[in-house]
Amino acid sequence: MFMNKHRIHRVAKLTGLSKDVIRVWERRYGLVKPSRSSNRYREYSDEDVALLRFVKAQMEQGATIGGLATEGRDSLLSRMRVATAFIAEEQKPHEHLLDDLMGLLDPIDKAGFERKLNGAVAVIPFEEAVQRILLPLQRRIGEQWHEGRLGTAIEHYVTKLIQQKLFSVMNQLPVNEFGPRVLIACPEGETHEIGAQAVAYTAATRGCQVYYLGPNLPISDLMAFCEKIRPDLVLLSFTESKSEAAMLQQLKELEQLATGWPVAVGGQGALAFGVLLRDTKIEILEDLTALHSRLMILLSMRQRVYQ
Repeated sequence: MFMNKHRIHRVAKLTGLSKDVIRVWERRYGLVKPSRSSNRYREYSDEDVALLRFVKAQMEQGATIGGLATEGRDSLLSRMRVATAFIAEEQKPHEHLLDDLMGLLDPIDKAGFERKLNGAVAVIPFEEAVQRILLPLQRRIGEQWHEGRLGTAIEHYVTKLIQQKLFSVMNQLPVNEFGPRVLIACPEGETHEIGAQAVAYTAATRGCQVYYLGPNLPISDLMAFCEKIRPDLVLLSFTESKSEAAMLQQLKELEQLATGWPVAVGGQGALAFGVLLRDTKIEILEDLTALHSRLMILLSMRQRVYQ
């Protein structure tokens, strides 16, 4: 689920725990499961780091390590995902880093930009990097492009770089054969897909079977594909501003889709639908916290089916 690997000294810095404590929690309680590098060093995953942070926070609130260890790693991971479903949403972006990155684009310093971006993403869990660095960076790029302060070529360059990072990590995730089926796409006319890609990554890390169909998908093709895979949830990303007539036409298409499948929409463009969705079956996910809550409901429903 999380892709970076960290040596124990880095884990100690990321968690605020001593190396001795980390080793004890590993050996005595089995809370973390490091792999071994080719030279036999322990390597801890982002998931291990996130779990250690969660356990430390629980103990600061009065829990004991013995009680947490008895609960077990899998249960703690499940609680962690609910509790932190988006702590990152409450965290401010790395503003100074973003300022520095934007400064390296005018004039463009490709080596400096990529070195700083890669270094920042590598030292924190990737999910946190998505929320605090990659998506805020994309928003800044988009804003400056719309204001005419940034050229189209630079906007494309940064967008493709962020997309590469998202797809690279997603391609390394395990295939979730038994999770709920989630179809994610950008409807026809929607060409900006970074937000949808981030949603696809999030759903995949939560254990969903993700079908990511990308940008500019005609509604007829979307409905035909739904008939084939029978999704448990359709998530659609709207980023473009539309005329009222275009919105009403799109709403009619969405209502038709929602007669067969649960449909939720998100993104800046989706918020414009507002009250138009009030008396429909279509859900609006206003932010990442709402997305995570919806995914947790979906996953809990799937668990009850198999219990």
